[in-house]
Amino acid sequence: MKTASADRSHYLFSNRALVSLIIPLVIEQFLNVLVGMADTIMVSQAGEAAVSGVSLVDSVMLLLINAFQALATGGAVVAGQYLGRKREKRACEAANQLVWFVTILAVIIMAVMYLGKNFILHVVFGQIDADVMHHANVYLMIVTASIPFIALYNAGAAIFRSMGNSQVSMKVSMLMNIINVCGNAILVFGFHREADGVAIPTLVSRMVAAITITVLLLNQNQVLHIKPTLKYQFRKNLVKKILQIGIPNGLENSMFQLGKIIVLSLVSTFGTYAIAANAVANTVASFQTIPGMAMNLAITTVISQCVGAHDYDQARYYTRKMLKIAYASVTVTVVVMLAASRLITAAYNLSDVTAEEAIKIFFLHGISVIMIWPTAFSLPSTLRAAGDVKFCMITSVTSMWVCRIVFSYIFGRFLGFGVFGVWMAMILDWWVRAAFFVWRYRGGAWKTKALV
Repeated sequence: MKTASADRSHYLFSNRALVSLIIPLVIEQFLNVLVGMADTIMVSQAGEAAVSGVSLVDSVMLLLINAFQALATGGAVVAGQYLGRKREKRACEAANQLVWFVTILAVIIMAVMYLGKNFILHVVFGQIDADVMHHANVYLMIVTASIPFIALYNAGAAIFRSMGNSQVSMKVSMLMNIINVCGNAILVFGFHREADGVAIPTLVSRMVAAITITVLLLNQNQVLHIKPTLKYQFRKNLVKKILQIGIPNGLENSMFQLGKIIVLSLVSTFGTYAIAANAVANTVASFQTIPGMAMNLAITTVISQCVGAHDYDQARYYTRKMLKIAYASVTVTVVVMLAASRLITAAYNLSDVTAEEAIKIFFLHGISVIMIWPTAFSLPSTLRAAGDVKFCMITSVTSMWVCRIVFSYIFGRFLGFGVFGVWMAMILDWWVRAAFFVWRYRGGAWKTKALV
């Protein structure tokens, strides 16, 4: 006989609703990785100087994108918790504050970037060749104009996800990526443009995405929408709640990017084969974790509403359920990628030594993904959605610096494992942070961190 405790008919998300949320997110993450690869290939046709100039500017832009994604996550958590509390009007106010705040902030950052252009080109980028400087300058001047549109798109996508509608962000992302790829192909291959041939489609695609998602957000019949007005009323309390999530998230992401740069500098000391093996392995690793990355976004949506409703039984139920889905989906992806490992190395035309090193890393990373990745990276999404962001930030940053960076030098250089040792250190980082997140989750302190 079915017990009352097993009756989940009143739960916030049905199986169908979860599928409708998760599948578009997986597709969106897959497209982002795939289009990123296509972009890199097309940029390379513009020449080495253009590639170098574009990559330098992109490293700065990536930090900004991560920052806006972090702020957007903050807005999504706050809006989601209000939805869980059945306070739709307040959730809409949070969405409105998010859109206005990040857009104004982005305009200020854009202005600072233009004013500080020479500092970025000559100090941040250091001593670079004149050709590289020229391409970096051209690319920077054009893509800097896209910063407000990046912020607006990320805010809009997060708002749609927070109400369980991930199809909108997927479709807009597809549109943006199609414009970008086709534009690159036309300007680089058709008109033989260089850095500007890559920059212009990037700007246009981001403009279209931002305008499209903003127009969709203006639909007043949706659960979450923004006001059709150009008057901004700053709500300190709501912005503070958004920043409570966004700032720790942003710091965590920034430290992670910095850590990657430090580790990459170590890898470069192991020789050309190590750099190549590491680069290919990074691409494969991105594909192996695509379902997990999508699941992180889905968990944020689901758990924020559960926490808003102060229903922690539901939060635990969905956490367990979505972790199981994460483990199952990454297992399938990893098995497929490992089965194709020889084909992948052959496609990159790697030397035998480089190919063997890359395959060793594929298997180390893939097996570790199956064993521990969802616990290390998806479980903390529950904690963040509940408002427990400071613990996540401190744990992630500390573990990364101690395990990923320090042990990269210990395993890679001092113990002689080379580039494989760097990946060993990364896996150690996963196990350490997983242990702390499990402890935090089981301890229940995250249940006291709700923002609404």
